[in-house]
Amino acid sequence: MAILNILNYPDPRLYTVAKPVKEVNKAIQRLVDDMAETMYQAPGIGLAATQVDVHLQIIVIDVSEDKNRLQVFINPTVKASIGSREFEEGCLSVPGIYEQVTRAEKIIVEALDRDGNVFVIEAEGILSVCIQHEIDHLLGKVFVQYLSPLKQSRIKNKMQKRVRGR
Repeated sequence: MAILNILNYPDPRLYTVAKPVKEVNKAIQRLVDDMAETMYQAPGIGLAATQVDVHLQIIVIDVSEDKNRLQVFINPTVKASIGSREFEEGCLSVPGIYEQVTRAEKIIVEALDRDGNVFVIEAEGILSVCIQHEIDHLLGKVFVQYLSPLKQSRIKNKMQKRVRGR
């Protein structure tokens, strides 16, 4: 397995819309494993393939306390969303920034697992937020786009200063 490079906002590649995975094969499973290792090492609770500059519809998530319940979503589709709630979100592509974002409180998602099997999951709370956040990445959207133009501008400037300061 390998640690992958995570793109940082406002990198234009983060706005690329991911394509569906045509076949879950060994290469896709290796990518899933590398993404999981990258997410755990970062450390984070979710990572979309878009964030590692691979524009395929793949998400890895682990919201468990002890980080031993990896969930894989390939070609995820939200089938239903219920209610709305504000949550504080952060992002591995926008390190150190945490803001309130309104999301659906509960969602029903259909996807393929690491072996290519179809599954449906009903998610709420942090899992629901994480899935929605990562699906946004697959759609070329970063969570800061939910914020006011002023906040977006401040975050963009902060991130660009951080890159120049390296």
